[in-house]
Amino acid sequence: MKKSKTIALCSSVFFYRQVLSIEKELKKMGFKTKIPLTAYKMKKTNNFSVNDHKLWYKDSSFYHLKTKLIKNHIKKIIQSDAVLIVNLEKDGKKGYIGGNVLIEMAIAFHYKKPIFIFNKIEYDCPFLEEILAMKPVFINGSLEKIKL
Repeated sequence: MKKSKTIALCSSVFFYRQVLSIEKELKKMGFKTKIPLTAYKMKKTNNFSVNDHKLWYKDSSFYHLKTKLIKNHIKKIIQSDAVLIVNLEKDGKKGYIGGNVLIEMAIAFHYKKPIFIFNKIEYDCPFLEEILAMKPVFINGSLEKIKL
């Protein structure tokens, strides 16, 4: 019997509601998934308010939580067969990829994991060169294009 492939989903916390929907579709397709801890917490509490989860925004003494979240998701990426970057529109920027997701992509790249990007990125993205150098596969919103 063929072992199910595991995909780690990476995105801005602003997209976690959509990440959960995409996770559900991937599972229907037979994939196992790994999502950020905060996405699980948001689902469990049905609270998708970013400010309620990013406590370090208001009080820098909570940055240890951010450190824990980064380390936890890096472990998930390493344990996965591939990553899917869920890059939607944020603050008028289509295909938004922030600094933390760039870090996650770099980890996947270092460990030779295929990198799939949900939407195209704009040419004014500050990380365009780095993203393209990691040779991702752009799936243009079509999960069926994920081949492992």
